[in-house]
Amino acid sequence: MSVEPLFDFQCDVLEPSHEFPVLVDFWAEWCAPCRMLTPLLEKLAEKAGDRWKLVKINTEEHPELAARYKVKSIPNVKLFVKGHVLHEFSGALPEHQLAEWLKKHIPSPYEKEITLASECMSEGNPVMATSLLEGVLHNEPDNLKALALLVRMRLFTHPEDAIRLSQQFEIEPEYAQFSETVRSLGRLLALDPERLSLGEVRTDYAAAIRLLREEHFDGALEGFIGVLRRNRDYDDDGSRKACISIFRFLGEEHEITLKHRRAFDRAF
Repeated sequence: MSVEPLFDFQCDVLEPSHEFPVLVDFWAEWCAPCRMLTPLLEKLAEKAGDRWKLVKINTEEHPELAARYKVKSIPNVKLFVKGHVLHEFSGALPEHQLAEWLKKHIPSPYEKEITLASECMSEGNPVMATSLLEGVLHNEPDNLKALALLVRMRLFTHPEDAIRLSQQFEIEPEYAQFSETVRSLGRLLALDPERLSLGEVRTDYAAAIRLLREEHFDGALEGFIGVLRRNRDYDDDGSRKACISIFRFLGEEHEITLKHRRAFDRAF
């Protein structure tokens, strides 16, 4: 992918950024780190094809643009999306770190499909959501946002498959907690109640798991908290882990989480 010189900031950066991400490299000929970074950006831009565009701005030739966007040191790279700076960094990065930065911050061209899949999930249309997400992952296998939605959807129907898919998140700090939550809930959902150890709370614990399988989170939390009050050690501290995982899965601001948080905290 060839990089064209900047002629008009509005036409070459702002307007195109409404159609696809535009990465702007603020540089100068005298800047040694710039001479290290720019060829790497050009290499990755060529590899990216039409997914995003690279524009280079010489700060000596366009000081007004450097001032407008508060470029205090170079090289400075800013990612423009829909006319605004979405992310940026300063200084030269090695190629592997630069590739990781781009992977994390360049928006997917399939954002519309992912958003539609999320809406289908909320509306109770898992077939359409699955089709959309599998289509995204076919074209973009490393799209973690799409994968996370697919894992959430499969967790209660195919827990072992969800656990397997979640392993791809283990090296991604942003998704580490999500992966742990999926493994914790998936273990309970796939658990054979007959394999639970004997004890006075066994029946109640199994009932809480059954409610969890039915996605009756309110009742499941009540059951797990009840077991927690009587025998925290049962199933290797399973009730406490289950409650924490449900809170994380629903979100800390979810009404069911808020309803049971205080009772959970007092159960110890």
